[in-house]
Amino acid sequence: MSDAARTTEIRRVTIDDPLVAPLLRELTHEYTSRYGPAGQLEMTRYPADSFAEPHGLLLLLLEDGGPVAGGAYKRYDEHTAEVKRMWTDSAHRRRGLARRVLAELERAALAAGYRRIFLTTGPLQPEARGLYLATGYTPLFDLTADPLTIGKLPFEKHL
Repeated sequence: MSDAARTTEIRRVTIDDPLVAPLLRELTHEYTSRYGPAGQLEMTRYPADSFAEPHGLLLLLLEDGGPVAGGAYKRYDEHTAEVKRMWTDSAHRRRGLARRVLAELERAALAAGYRRIFLTTGPLQPEARGLYLATGYTPLFDLTADPLTIGKLPFEKHL
């Protein structure tokens, strides 16, 4: 089916919504396959209410009622939202869906009163690094350094 024939919707959800299960399952698999047990820890690091309004948000991009991408933010400080849980279903990658989710998160964070987005990605996630650079995020690390020598790669964007 062509993208034009699909019905799409951005939906605000809570972490316990059954539609979020694929996001949690695939991210846990991605993180543990790249980072081992630390990946599992990352997925359980924050309480569910971290991604709940009014200080946080979890969004899903649905196509024909099913989740194909999503992402969240949580409060980092009074003026900063921290993006977490960026995900695109493995069967729907390379279609710009993550860009769309990220743009929606930025709009929602600005509407919630945040003025800055902060995020980190792992050194073994070059696709995420590329997404953040392509969407106007400023790297807070040396781009010429070997990512494996840096650890988490921090980025920011002023809204």
